[in-house]
Amino acid sequence: MTFNARILIPTTIALALSGYLIWHQLAARQGLPEGLIQANGRLEGEHIAIASKTPGRIIKLLVKEGDSVQAGQPMAQLDDSQLKARADQVAQTVAAVQAQLLAAQTALDVAKQEVPLNITANQAQLVRAKALTDKALAAEQQAQRDAVRMRALQERGSVDRHKRELAELAAIAAQADTTAARTAQTQAEQTLLQAKLGNERVQAKQAEINALAAQLAQAQATQREIGSVVDDLTLKAPAAGVVLSRIRDIGEVVAAGSPVFDVVDLNQLYLKVYVPENQIGKVKLGLPAQIYTDAFPDAAFPATLRYIARRAEFTPKEVQTPDERVKLVYAVKLYLGSNPKQQLTPGLPADAVIRWNEQIAWQRPKW
Repeated sequence: MTFNARILIPTTIALALSGYLIWHQLAARQGLPEGLIQANGRLEGEHIAIASKTPGRIIKLLVKEGDSVQAGQPMAQLDDSQLKARADQVAQTVAAVQAQLLAAQTALDVAKQEVPLNITANQAQLVRAKALTDKALAAEQQAQRDAVRMRALQERGSVDRHKRELAELAAIAAQADTTAARTAQTQAEQTLLQAKLGNERVQAKQAEINALAAQLAQAQATQREIGSVVDDLTLKAPAAGVVLSRIRDIGEVVAAGSPVFDVVDLNQLYLKVYVPENQIGKVKLGLPAQIYTDAFPDAAFPATLRYIARRAEFTPKEVQTPDERVKLVYAVKLYLGSNPKQQLTPGLPADAVIRWNEQIAWQRPKW
């Protein structure tokens, strides 16, 4: 091998290796193909302030910062001793009114059955009494006529005095029977009137029942209201999430609406990333995205672009960009479609790929 050859071959190899390194660096700097935009940031979530609807003193704190909570899980308890005592009093009132209402309803049911029967029976009794009165009156009138006739016959000497006296006694007896029959008829009329007054008693009992029912409804409404307030004194998680901060301690008195915990909803997570100014024109609301995390390297989590900032800002220090010369960026929020088993949590670093050209296949981020 000549001297020139010994020099030329290593030089050629060195130049080829340098060219490959330069090409590789350029390819790496090119990042993803046109149609995909990569960005990174940290997962965030919708904050929920856990507060009481009513003022009260905290007697129990059931969770601490960093705890995961499920929807409906108790988180804190406010003092409810006074309300529970009031609830017991109202419960006793409700029970007493219910007993009175039951007794009144039973009495009304009996009266509704008895009153018509009593009226019917007394009407029949009055009919019989009137018939007896009419019969007695007819008998009295006949006896009076017989007495008058016997008196005339005795005066003419046709009958003796004894027959006249018997006729007069019969007339007197018939008059007494008529008086007795009229008395019985009057009593039957009064008894029927009393029976008909039973309808008024039925109406009065119905009015009493209506008043008791209104009283019971009011007491039950108060009972439900107190029960609702007692239930509200147990602060519960409205959705699954993570307790970011505990704002109050045991023994503190909180006002209505004053937050006790700050919770992030794990079902409403989003990745806040920054898109360079020279690429913001390519993105729009509703574009699909995929999110990648080091914690789950084999998983790509689908997301949707739902927020684009109206104004640009300088690149935050913790955010990487393919081109460090980019200074102005726009904040973009990529909302996760789901969070299976709530495995993703706020604060987790993540990379994202936004696809603005659906013809381009998905690729992982290249930094």
